[in-house]
Amino acid sequence: MNKIVYPLAKETINQADISALIKWLTGNPRLTKGNLTLDFEEDWAKYIGTKYAVFCNSGSSANLLMAYAVKCASPRNMKVVVPSVGWVTTVAPFMQFGFDPIMVGADEKTYGIDLDDLEKACIEHDPATVIFVQVLGVPHHRERLLTLSKKYNFTLLEDGCAALGAAYADDTKVGTVGKMSSFSFYFGHQLSTIEGGMVNTDDFETYQMLLMLRSHGWGKDLEPAVYEDLVTTNTVDDFHKPFTFFVPGFNVRATDLQAFIGRRQVEKAWWVSQRRNENHVRYAENFKGLLDFQEWDNNFPVSISFGALASSKEQRTRIVKLMVASGIETRIFSAGNLGKHPFWKNIYDEFSHPVSDRIHECGFFLPNNPEMSIDEVDHICEVVKCVL
Repeated sequence: MNKIVYPLAKETINQADISALIKWLTGNPRLTKGNLTLDFEEDWAKYIGTKYAVFCNSGSSANLLMAYAVKCASPRNMKVVVPSVGWVTTVAPFMQFGFDPIMVGADEKTYGIDLDDLEKACIEHDPATVIFVQVLGVPHHRERLLTLSKKYNFTLLEDGCAALGAAYADDTKVGTVGKMSSFSFYFGHQLSTIEGGMVNTDDFETYQMLLMLRSHGWGKDLEPAVYEDLVTTNTVDDFHKPFTFFVPGFNVRATDLQAFIGRRQVEKAWWVSQRRNENHVRYAENFKGLLDFQEWDNNFPVSISFGALASSKEQRTRIVKLMVASGIETRIFSAGNLGKHPFWKNIYDEFSHPVSDRIHECGFFLPNNPEMSIDEVDHICEVVKCVL
């Protein structure tokens, strides 16, 4: 087995973070969810540019919370448009909660949802909900998305799990487009809390629902006035109040230990974003005219890995073989076309779309992390160019 010299991901929790964590732990602090979680949520909401943020145990749980919050809001129907390029937990919660998912293809520039396909789906199915992915930290077409949302009156959800720090040309960050947006702090993503996720929103009622859904369905985390109104409406006495469940919730809380790490991660978010962007742009400069990859116009991409498309499945096989032999870690492009996976096609018909299928058959990842130098990016590119 070849030794990996250039891994796809490296841990963003460094020795300074670990030393600070150890020092904090010696003070015998609260480790489960407490005030540090609230502080981290405030930091993150400010960083993204939304009013509210809800910390949970993974990006997948963040998507779960978004999907169930939509259901709790009694949408006009249970139809939801889902992407074919993304991650399984962008789609799976809607299947689990009884929605009627309608899959659409990938945009040829950003690999986010094809907006022509989306409009056709809106005309044909009138979905009440649409979820899109900011694929690999390359911002999707915001203005048209918002125009379509207003025109067809659907709730727009934004999966930014692999897009932390990415921004549009006006410096507005990814995570501010949808009514709710999700983020992941998994190892290998832009920032890490070991495991963790976040839901951002500007809507107060949605925020209150997310707080309940995250923690069993109880009201302890709510704004006092909201909590008291629920208690009064449901005639709950003071003794039962702390352990009364108002909605059928989950337990997807994160911990204050993770929040401690997260607050330190936010402090380095600007540096991480700059470095990942520089590497991403360098890959694009090297592969222009040789491989296909996402386009971002004047936006600011911040990728977890650089995704590229070979000219054929056979060429991808040759590239991957050489990369592995050269100690360069690689893998398929995200999950490829989700519509070709058993979880989907065993329930619905297999989904096919020219761009989604090409990503599935020809796509692969190249390493990108903030510690990589431009020289290392150039070296990796030279290796790949040997078979182009």
